Amino acid sequence: MSGESASDAASENLLPGVVNQAAHPQSFLQQIYQAISVATLAMASYFVISHFVLQTVQVVGESMIPTLQDSQQYLLNRWIYYFRAPKRNDVVVLRDPIDKGFAVKRVIGMAGDNVVFKKGRVYVNDQKLEEPYLVPGMSTFPCPDTNEQAFTLGKDQYFVLGDNRRNSADSRAYGPVSRQSILGLIVR
Repeated sequence: MSGESASDAASENLLPGVVNQAAHPQSFLQQIYQAISVATLAMASYFVISHFVLQTVQVVGESMIPTLQDSQQYLLNRWIYYFRAPKRNDVVVLRDPIDKGFAVKRVIGMAGDNVVFKKGRVYVNDQKLEEPYLVPGMSTFPCPDTNEQAFTLGKDQYFVLGDNRRNSADSRAYGPVSRQSILGLIVR
């Protein structure tokens, strides 16, 4: 037996299930099928990630200034609320109850909380809410034509406010929002 034929025989015995691809080239249709399969998997992965895990959002408007700026891009974590409920101070994207569009707001009240507005301040469960994210001196007044406003949140309800209280349509106008309306957490 020659040196080459002995090494060929040895390599065939080491890898019994491997077919030499040079001996069986892929047909053009197989290559097309593989390309379509890869493209389909890529599109499906993009769809799943962008709709259920993470997507980019652009803030439109000034209701969250100074925390978020108008026209800036941020990431929206859609996955987090499958594992935990929204928490106080979370900045979230929600389905606006009035115009059915999207809005970015801060959670300040959760199920069972009592939220009261009086004398330009926010009280949650009879405790003044500390809000270091607001511009110094920013007051929070209830809807026009009222001096005080109070809300008691039910099961799976959240109270949301914009950080720019003078320029924000939020739960003061449309009341508490349901858990189903909250789409995800803004990641900064």
